Amino acid sequence: MSTKLIAVVGATGAQGGGLVRAILADSSGEFAVRALTRDPESAKAKALAAAGAEVVAADLDDEPSVRSAFDGAYGAFVVTNYWAQRSPEEEAGRTAAEMELAHAETAARAARDAGVAHLIWSTLDDTRPFFDGRDDVPRLDDGRYTVPHFDAKAEADELFTKYGVPTTNLRTTFYFDAFVSGMEPVRAEDGTLTISMPMADKPLSGIASEDIGKAARAVFKRPGLIGATISIAGDHLTGDQYAAALTEALGEKVAYRPLPWERYRALDFPYAVEFSNMFQYYAENHEVFTGDRDLDNVRDLNPELQSFADWLAAHKDAIRTT
Repeated sequence: MSTKLIAVVGATGAQGGGLVRAILADSSGEFAVRALTRDPESAKAKALAAAGAEVVAADLDDEPSVRSAFDGAYGAFVVTNYWAQRSPEEEAGRTAAEMELAHAETAARAARDAGVAHLIWSTLDDTRPFFDGRDDVPRLDDGRYTVPHFDAKAEADELFTKYGVPTTNLRTTFYFDAFVSGMEPVRAEDGTLTISMPMADKPLSGIASEDIGKAARAVFKRPGLIGATISIAGDHLTGDQYAAALTEALGEKVAYRPLPWERYRALDFPYAVEFSNMFQYYAENHEVFTGDRDLDNVRDLNPELQSFADWLAAHKDAIRTT
């Protein structure tokens, strides 16, 4: 059996890095991996090279570099970064959603031209049909989206079809890793550790970012999934259940204090409206969202799938509680 080369966009990020490591750890030797990064001299890129990955320079703003990096690859994993740091000039030129769409189209054309046989597109659900016709959810990006970092990826799904690329859409979800960076428990005025999400009592699907890479590796092993949309998660927990798991892991009471969506939208940080819309989508559409992410099916792809408790056992020491 000849070794198949997988080209991984975003190889130094959470999802791409997870896939690179999953391929390198695969004892079957079915795949070799080419890690695409804008900076091969970065510490993360050098670590991947030391672990056995081929590391090449490629930038989704430079289509020839991506086309070259896809050359000879059986498969490609493509993820775009809505949250990428951009200069004021870049921000003035196009929105983050427009950047994602442009990057997805670059990857689709490059994959078509390179003859990639199986591409995995890391995408998210389209929130717009669910909120269509409602006036209680603000629309963003001049009315184009309700949750731009979801909707732009979903809109880009059709680009891979447009360019005739054999594609599996891999729909992800909230990262457990957010409890380490961005959503750490904070101390209330009474000293109690708290987590706050505008989810009311509804379940929020979450996943360890490393498990996205393991699921992608499994999808590459199943060419019958070309043309399919696969939705993944590692657990479905309410805010109270997340807090209870954190309490157990940290050895200190953690309380869940939900906020109303309107109050969350009024918080003083740049993405408050977008995130509130996202959580409202998670909560109001929870039956469909969690139903699409059947954990038994996800575990069939990745038998090492981590629950939130599993993830906490390995990462609790990284959670800041000051």
